[in-house]
Amino acid sequence: MTGQNNAVDLLHVIRDPLVECTHRGHAAVWRHGDGLVTGWGDVTGRILPRSAMKMMQALPLVESGAARAAGLSDIRLALSCASHRGAAIHTDTVTSWLADLGLSEPDLRCGPQMPSDEAALHAMIRAHGAPDQRHNNCSGKHTGFLTLSKHLGGGPEYLEIDHPVQQAIRTAVEELTEETCDSYAIDGCSAPNFALSLEGFARGLAAFAASGDIGGARGAAMSRLVSAMMAHPQYVSGEGGTCTRLMRAMNGRAAIKTGAEGVFAAIVPEHRLGIAVKIEDGATRASEAVIATLLVGVGVLDPNHPEARALMHGPVRNRRDIVTGRMELAPGIAGWSL
Repeated sequence: MTGQNNAVDLLHVIRDPLVECTHRGHAAVWRHGDGLVTGWGDVTGRILPRSAMKMMQALPLVESGAARAAGLSDIRLALSCASHRGAAIHTDTVTSWLADLGLSEPDLRCGPQMPSDEAALHAMIRAHGAPDQRHNNCSGKHTGFLTLSKHLGGGPEYLEIDHPVQQAIRTAVEELTEETCDSYAIDGCSAPNFALSLEGFARGLAAFAASGDIGGARGAAMSRLVSAMMAHPQYVSGEGGTCTRLMRAMNGRAAIKTGAEGVFAAIVPEHRLGIAVKIEDGATRASEAVIATLLVGVGVLDPNHPEARALMHGPVRNRRDIVTGRMELAPGIAGWSL
């Protein structure tokens, strides 16, 4: 994280009688039209949002009219925002979507990845198979890029920073976040990932939350993406995935998206809120605990729901299923409410 680093304690992992681990980080809650509601740590330092910004990367696909021209279903739009697990529902959808574009797996530029879905992985092993690019967790996003590229008349190398697809994404991200995207890094799927301040990222997420107020083509596009994610959470992650589990627990009250290296994002339409989290050491368990805590704090997640309790408190178990510890949110964030 660039800028002044004032990370704060967010999560303690306790193995009695000791605090065995402390995760530190940053979080921002932004309300569209009002500004920063609250923050922890350094909300002005820049981060790489990684896969947590996929909704922003998918926005030009819908806003441009490419999604409508291609007749994309809400399932395909949810998949365009996904970090999926390579299950059959994901790879089959990518395969049919590519075919409808007159394309196939070699047209993707995301690289192969072993599926994290257990059934898909075991089936591949039994068949002595190997993964291809459709199994990549970002293949839905990349198929969306190909759809937009075809609509814009772009060439096949849609990941190049000066390609019309990436230029459209940069423009959308800059306008949503009200920041200049003057630096980027290459993500795990080889796509450019624009650096943003944490509060800028939260500001952009809040725009999605207030899409009904924004109106026009952009508002309609943001609203459709958020609705698609909430209606089809199994396509955003997959069975067992945190995004899927939490969105189901919230019954359509928020759209959430995880990212690598301890990033998590949430869009809460009923409060026009965007929430952005970054854990300094990149720990997923910490980003999951903090996003669940903040979703409880804004009133869209029941603190007693089993999914919420598991993410926020554990318990920590060993390989004999013995409870050996627990997690506790740090006092500065535990119990926070809107």
